[in-house]
Amino acid sequence: MKPTRLATAAIAAVALTVPLTLVASAAPQQLGDRPGHAKKETLRSAAPKGFYIGTAVAGGGHHEEQPYPDPFSSDRPYREVLAAEFSSVSPENQMKWEYIHPERDRYNFAAADAIVRFAKQNRQVVRGHTLLWHSQNPEWLEQGDFTPEQLREILREHITTVVKRYAGRIQQWDVANEIFTDTGALRSENIWIRELGPGIVADAFRWAHKADPKAKLFFNDFGVESVNAKSDAYYALIKQLRAEGVPVHGFSAQAHLSTRYGFPGDLETNLKRFSALGLETAITELDVRMDLPESGVPTAEQLAQQADYYQRTLTACLNVDGCDSFTIWGFTDKYSWVPVFFEGEGAATVMWDDFGRKPAYYALRSTLAKR
Repeated sequence: MKPTRLATAAIAAVALTVPLTLVASAAPQQLGDRPGHAKKETLRSAAPKGFYIGTAVAGGGHHEEQPYPDPFSSDRPYREVLAAEFSSVSPENQMKWEYIHPERDRYNFAAADAIVRFAKQNRQVVRGHTLLWHSQNPEWLEQGDFTPEQLREILREHITTVVKRYAGRIQQWDVANEIFTDTGALRSENIWIRELGPGIVADAFRWAHKADPKAKLFFNDFGVESVNAKSDAYYALIKQLRAEGVPVHGFSAQAHLSTRYGFPGDLETNLKRFSALGLETAITELDVRMDLPESGVPTAEQLAQQADYYQRTLTACLNVDGCDSFTIWGFTDKYSWVPVFFEGEGAATVMWDDFGRKPAYYALRSTLAKR
């Protein structure tokens, strides 16, 4: 959605509902400004030392069905903002099984390699995403007729090959992604757990650690922002695995939020209990979607609420020892996954289609600059 006069007016009006410190720079004349023209005006320059502010790198997935070419490789302005604003990058889809391992005996590293090279050129760290998941697996894997022994070897070989290729260049890996349901039960649709048993999760962490001993290895999931059945299941599992000497280093909450629902007010408390286990924590996929009016343009109140959710999520992370990685799931509405998967919802990122900054962007930058 490109900003319109209505959007400009909405941003100007946000000062009525959000503290002035968060929107002072969000004046209408700056709706379409570009990050990077002054060093202290970017998220990464405002971040405290040792704190990584990241984004997903758009590509694969829903993008292949949209009327535009691959965002990362074809959109130069997009890459310029990506380099200027962020100190960490996460491949949105380019390291998932269906892209990086499309056939049993063939890997396709081109897209992932390009992101890792870009990160090195721009002094960014990389979060690897993801090694064991129930979704976006290739047909040859999901529909193959494999024995348990063969499946185990396929997973071991995949993790070893991928992690070793990027050894020393990936800061954190989402080793096991979304393995629990909302009730805290293991997902039956996860081919690895269903066919090999829950012990395969520990093996995945061991194999990843052996392939790159310096990478930090994470569990990652949505719906775990609060203390609830799902986050409790992770807490119990991680406590058990660490007691057994399994190299689990971190726990991350994706934080796909919606203004339909209240903010997870116990986010900080939840992260702190994982930190108390000796873990690093992270926010890995933050966006804040909203129900759009008929005009398609968010109201001032909606933009204010969105900015508040972004700021509160960041503040929670900053208040937790060891929460040093904060990633938003895309930075421009132009390439957001939200409208494709959530009908009637959108405007979930911190920038408009033309990379103009929303109040949520300024809320993040202001909060980072105060630390």
